[in-house]
Amino acid sequence: MPDFFEKVTSQVDPFKKLVGYIPGFKGYVERQNRRDADKLVRDTVALRFEEQWKRVSELQTDLVSSGMIKYVDDLEKAAIKLRTFIDRITTAARGYSGLFDAVKINENELQAIYQFDAAFFDLAEQVKGAVDNVEASMGDETALPAAIRNLTSLARLAIETYNRRSEAFTGSGK
Repeated sequence: MPDFFEKVTSQVDPFKKLVGYIPGFKGYVERQNRRDADKLVRDTVALRFEEQWKRVSELQTDLVSSGMIKYVDDLEKAAIKLRTFIDRITTAARGYSGLFDAVKINENELQAIYQFDAAFFDLAEQVKGAVDNVEASMGDETALPAAIRNLTSLARLAIETYNRRSEAFTGSGK
């Protein structure tokens, strides 16, 4: 996984560098950079899941075309869960705490959030593999239901992981 925080901080404009020399302001700039990095991570994760959601939509069309209509609703459950995850991750408030926020993030919580973010990339790869498996199982009425269930489970896991990340972020998971 690319280091998004480093990417954001390496692109700091000269004004932010200058202001970074003002006592107390450097911490604010760093928090803002973390928010920018958080947004970049979430946008990248959403893009990866969006690609798979589109593939699932195409597979639904293929199911209808091949007369396997009875599996469309099952695949739709996976599609809805993927869409829910994508919507949550793209519309979430920018991450980490700001100067006057009620919730402050300490280093341990920040590390936990980074671990969840890394898990999202792993999940995206697993979802891709599951969609590949659904596609490969098209026409095989014994393998297809299991492949769809696996995809649905992974989509549910993405939502659960996002919820646990939010708990780490807000401290409500303690």
